[in-house]
Amino acid sequence: MPHSVIEKPTELVNAAFNVAALRNDFPILKREVHGKPLVYLDNAATSQTPQQVIDVFSDYYSRYNANIHRGLHTLSDEATAAFEATRHRVKAFLNAEDARQIIFTRGTTEAINLVAQSWGRTQLAAGDEVLISMLEHHSNIVPWQLLAAEIGFTIKVIPVEANGALDLAAYRALLNERTKLVAVNHVSNALGTINPVKEMAALAHQQGALILVDGAQATPHQMVDVQDIDADFYAFSGHKVYGPTGVGVLYGKKALLEAMPPWQGGGEMIKTVSFDVATTFAEIPHKFEAGTPAIAEVIALGSALDWMDSVGVDAISAWEAVLLNHATEEVSRIDGLRILGTAPNKAGVLSFVVDGAHSQDIGLLIDQLGVAIRTGHHCAQPLLHHFGVDATCRASFAAYNTLEEVDIFVAALNRVIGMVR
Repeated sequence: MPHSVIEKPTELVNAAFNVAALRNDFPILKREVHGKPLVYLDNAATSQTPQQVIDVFSDYYSRYNANIHRGLHTLSDEATAAFEATRHRVKAFLNAEDARQIIFTRGTTEAINLVAQSWGRTQLAAGDEVLISMLEHHSNIVPWQLLAAEIGFTIKVIPVEANGALDLAAYRALLNERTKLVAVNHVSNALGTINPVKEMAALAHQQGALILVDGAQATPHQMVDVQDIDADFYAFSGHKVYGPTGVGVLYGKKALLEAMPPWQGGGEMIKTVSFDVATTFAEIPHKFEAGTPAIAEVIALGSALDWMDSVGVDAISAWEAVLLNHATEEVSRIDGLRILGTAPNKAGVLSFVVDGAHSQDIGLLIDQLGVAIRTGHHCAQPLLHHFGVDATCRASFAAYNTLEEVDIFVAALNRVIGMVR
């Protein structure tokens, strides 16, 4: 459900969501920072990890550490089974049609670069157009800029409205017969805006264009159905969904993936290699998974998705809406504080600037009070410059955050602002 709309009163959501019990799954939440209980509000950068995911690493390395797919011994069989089980787990998580559509990468950034270097390099030409929104993370801007400099296609930017919502009328006007790809995030990491990607996909397809969706900020907060969206490509990262760093996913439509050439060469992605005849390649998904992958990390990602399923993604979404609304109401009372991103559809991200105070100073000082927030440009420099700022403070919420932590954050923010002004 959209985070800006709460279908249940706060007290009912609170009663149904046992956040205190849930927090016991996260050992890091028991630590102190500068003598204060940790209040972790930097979840849009990296979420924390439950114990069951942490335990995967000890279990893997102490019981069945082995390379996958090519071994005939027991440990290799066990590692392969656990690794491939996560592929099927991700298939269900995204409601993909076929597990072979799930490609493991190092994260969303590598997934987008894979599409750019494999599909983009072979399908884009001078005169073509790629549409990118103003809301994009640098990971969905720079790969296309690098490729455009080589090939000569044109990048056009979908503007945003004053509240941070994507300008759909402008998007419709930009689409034309030269449009080959729309690359857009599902949720903005800098503002929390939820984009109407299903509608955007339908409009792109009417023009014969494909759509790539950066889902790094959507998958932690809402149910994602790639078939319902009709996404041609969809990417997300493990460390945003309560999993480990160093692992991510690219989903692609089967026909597209089968037609795309490999991006990286090496082991696993081959069928045959010869000096005398042409090398042949494995079928999808292995064609795009060269070399030894992050085996433990992939298995741990499956455990993280199991944890999210046990809590319920819809329940997480509803609880984060309560947190966001409460934080928005409280910080709105602070003189000289301006929130960036007030779109009607938002995820649990609160970005703001304070008159007379530098965001870095706020971030450093509030950390001394035990509160972790993110400051800077959030890898969204074009978007922030559009709003006339170089940096913001960003508090972002996850399933384990509490209303009490929001109050601690607001009190600390008021204290820090009084110090720096």
